[in-house]
Amino acid sequence: MRAGPHQVGWSLLSVALKAALVAAVLTLAGCPIAYILWPRWPDAVPLDAPTLPVTVGGMALNVPAAAIRVARQRRAGAQERIDLVLLWPSLEPPDPAARPAPDEPPSLSDRIFVTIAKSDGTPPPSERINTIYPRYTEGAPAAGPDGLRAQAFRKDTPYQNEDLFYDAAAPDRFLVRCTRQAGIAPGICLHEQRIGNTDVIVRFPRDWLHDWRAVAANIDRLLAKLRAGR
Repeated sequence: MRAGPHQVGWSLLSVALKAALVAAVLTLAGCPIAYILWPRWPDAVPLDAPTLPVTVGGMALNVPAAAIRVARQRRAGAQERIDLVLLWPSLEPPDPAARPAPDEPPSLSDRIFVTIAKSDGTPPPSERINTIYPRYTEGAPAAGPDGLRAQAFRKDTPYQNEDLFYDAAAPDRFLVRCTRQAGIAPGICLHEQRIGNTDVIVRFPRDWLHDWRAVAANIDRLLAKLRAGR
């Protein structure tokens, strides 16, 4: 007797269900093996841990754990951003055991602060100098420290109380916005780079502009060091 259409349909459905069940069992059976073999890092690691393999915006990095300022970022794997502090000019992480006295202000003259984050899609610095910053600067460029060009930003703009400094021969190499000293608060410069889909932001004291060539070279050395072995 030939099977009817409904019987054929139920038979095919039964075979499909059995195949799905077998696949599910095999997958579950393999989970413990995959869990054991897949490399895992703890959610947070101690400050004296070795360098951590981190990916930010697709950029692979090897980051000293002691240089990471935020405890929850002190882990391996993909992250949206990491915040670092390093001694200057050695580019080594600060001593985790060193603690300033309660009445001692934190020192900014011997360290740099670095933020590495996935790009938010805004124009890179190389474009801003031609398309955005000229809308807010005041007057013509003037001579700055050690051959830099300098322009002040106008009041009542997003960049008020800041100045723009750049290497006229190669703005892509060195371009910074710097706050002005206000009372005891020192001026701070912000240097940005766009590398692929990743933004690198370096903050350092404005007083360092008199030796900006060494600053630029050390920033390049730092990025090469963080990206070593990628």
